[in-house]
Amino acid sequence: MITKYDEMFCHQVVSTFDRPGASAREWTERAWLQIHDLDGTAHLATGFGYYPNRNIMDAFVCLTVRDRIQYIVRASRELRPDIDVFRVGPFSYECVEPLKKVRFKLDENEYGLSYDILLEGVSPLIEEEPEQTQISRGRLREDIKRMVQSGRPTGWIKTKEETLKLNHAKWVGERDRSWGIRVAGADFVETGVQTPEIHPGQLFNFVLMQFDTWGATFHIREIWDDRLNLPRRWHFGGGIFYPFGSGKEPLELINVEHHYTFNDSKPEQQRRFSGGKVILHAIDGTTREVSIRPISICYQAPGGYGGCYKGFIHGLWMGSHWMDGYRLDVTDPAVMREIWGYCDYGSEFRWGNEVGYGTTELMVVGKYPRYGYQGY
Repeated sequence: MITKYDEMFCHQVVSTFDRPGASAREWTERAWLQIHDLDGTAHLATGFGYYPNRNIMDAFVCLTVRDRIQYIVRASRELRPDIDVFRVGPFSYECVEPLKKVRFKLDENEYGLSYDILLEGVSPLIEEEPEQTQISRGRLREDIKRMVQSGRPTGWIKTKEETLKLNHAKWVGERDRSWGIRVAGADFVETGVQTPEIHPGQLFNFVLMQFDTWGATFHIREIWDDRLNLPRRWHFGGGIFYPFGSGKEPLELINVEHHYTFNDSKPEQQRRFSGGKVILHAIDGTTREVSIRPISICYQAPGGYGGCYKGFIHGLWMGSHWMDGYRLDVTDPAVMREIWGYCDYGSEFRWGNEVGYGTTELMVVGKYPRYGYQGY
């Protein structure tokens, strides 16, 4: 099927753009955005998913206000024939200026949340290298390309209770574009095959920070290896970057040391990130020690990350047109037991006298003795 993208000089396989070069049903493209204010009042995460081998496009938003109320809206539709229209119900996505500006909108709807957000990058997109590749018993399980960018938002967010005005002075944002074969979301369970590998424990950590004159990002995935009695890092990528117009090239990170603390005081929120520091090791031999303090949180599991909350997860066939939404009291332990898991922490970063802002994603699952955890 021909799409408008077939007019462009960017084909890489002998096919039209309506299908990828791999037949795996796990093939996924995602556009993800989050914004949060500097005082920790509000934190919004939204995203689009494109699954050409499942014939699905879906979208979600999670908005946490004062860590008391969370709004959630999810929608899904049949991808074809409108494969090149980035709209799912009231959700829409637009690349306003390639590599610099994107727009996410949610029109008025029955669930009491709408917004119009333009994110403008403050620095060039950073390509994560190497690709996130995972091999399980000789089979390629994941192969993902990712690029990320720090930015500042303008626009507005409206709930039934209030309207939040966005501006560059008091709000920051981050975005991620990724594509490839990934296991997150509605994985397909095969019959008649060996049971998947289950590691004793694992750590996932993604950080994207922006200061006035520089920024940094890194992505770490580790599993606990009982044979060696230590964590084994199977994926790492990261870099230091500089604002548009600085004339400086990005600098590769070759290692990041993490030293984190967790809050286990609430049974329904075990292993909640409470702060710490990282030491960034650049390829030129320099190091930077950066402290991290979470100031806001957005619970993204009900948006489709992680478990299947109320019947929905990314990439799951929901029919030709589907949508739902919720307003949750996240101070209720019973609610938190249902949604606790994958979170984003709006964070304050300090390097010497410099103060920056951004996001921290951190999950420690199962055994990880370094942080005091001995099992699931």
